[in-house]
Amino acid sequence: MKRRTRQERRQSKRDFRQAMDRELREHRSSFVAFSILRLLVIVALVRQLMRGSFESAFFCALTYLLLYVPSWVQVKLRIELPPPLEIAILCFIFAAEILGEVNAFYVVIPGWDTMLHTLNGFLSAAVGFSMVMLLNDDERLTFDLSPFFLALMAFCFSMTVGVLWEFFEFFMDLVFHTDMQKDTVIHAIYTVALDPTLSNTAVAVPDITEVTVNGRDLGLGGYLDIGLIDTMKDLFVNFIGAAVFSTLGYFYARSKGRSQTAATRFVPSRKTAERDYLLQAEQRRKKET
Repeated sequence: MKRRTRQERRQSKRDFRQAMDRELREHRSSFVAFSILRLLVIVALVRQLMRGSFESAFFCALTYLLLYVPSWVQVKLRIELPPPLEIAILCFIFAAEILGEVNAFYVVIPGWDTMLHTLNGFLSAAVGFSMVMLLNDDERLTFDLSPFFLALMAFCFSMTVGVLWEFFEFFMDLVFHTDMQKDTVIHAIYTVALDPTLSNTAVAVPDITEVTVNGRDLGLGGYLDIGLIDTMKDLFVNFIGAAVFSTLGYFYARSKGRSQTAATRFVPSRKTAERDYLLQAEQRRKKET
């Protein structure tokens, strides 16, 4: 009995691998994007290993695995990601990990972090909208959600993802002494900590041109804000991305999918029997046995 169970597990894994292979090649556009990005990740991984930069090599290996996540989700959860959404997710992963972390685009290119957080807000809203809409269309459920509520849930889901990511950045900076919450140089501060009357009155310190720490000028030309401005900026642009998709999703849901808005290209759907490759692999194996 135990031997047969192991055999069934091996067969199930083989079925899943076959389904993954077909899923990866289902859409030519997304497969081309996946293949190019995977090749670039492999090149980056080899380069980092040759340089002895093992932390960057870890990010490359992580990215390589993350590129398979969209296809894994489609096979495992039996949902269909439109090619534009799948390509956007793949490019986001590559831009965040390989370009942002490994090649330091977060530091070298102004606005890189802002662009990715805006895109994250848009994509997270698309995921949240799709999750609720798929549940709303389930015949086993007895409730019917309005387009406004669907859009609101998508917006809230996206903002929750954004907040959780900022929690993660704060945790990494606090515990592992990283700098994921990038610091900002400012030239004025307003704080009640300098109020000698202890009356909760903000004291202004304007025109800051230098800051000395332990007797040494940091040479930044201003005061160093530690993470707060970066965090609030990230949440604000996440808000913009979430609001944009939620608005598009509202009109999409109100038309019951008939309106061809930009959201149409980013809304997943349930897999049909013709595209459920895992089910087909299982049925083919049963016929063979």
